[in-house]
Amino acid sequence: MKSSTEYLTLKIPSKMAFVNITSQVQRAITASGVQEGLVLVNSMHITSSVFINDDERGLHHDFGIWLEQLAPFNPDPNHYHHNRTGEDNADAHLKRQVMGREVVVAITKGKLDFGSWEQIFYGEFDGHRPKRVLIKIIGE
Repeated sequence: MKSSTEYLTLKIPSKMAFVNITSQVQRAITASGVQEGLVLVNSMHITSSVFINDDERGLHHDFGIWLEQLAPFNPDPNHYHHNRTGEDNADAHLKRQVMGREVVVAITKGKLDFGSWEQIFYGEFDGHRPKRVLIKIIGE
């Protein structure tokens, strides 16, 4: 069995954004030589996410609005207890919890084995600094 590990580093210039990382994941799979197996893709930070969905701008806009309604940014330590630590990103931790930490996708014939419209996204909820995404590939 083969295994391969790669890391993406992303620095998002805004507080919240969604970035399609499907092509970077596919490049890592191709470089690994794995034809049949699995790929794990996960954010290595607790204020960002990796998820699968449609690459449609309106949907991403809706995600942003929905997440902000669920967990609005509010640096006031009286609003979120986490912000009493000197941080102001409690909302980002909550947004990450909703959108998820990682995805696992089958690799078939050296390609991501997706359903229609599926793509892999990095979700940023507390941007302006470099963050890493792990790509772990295992298979034959």
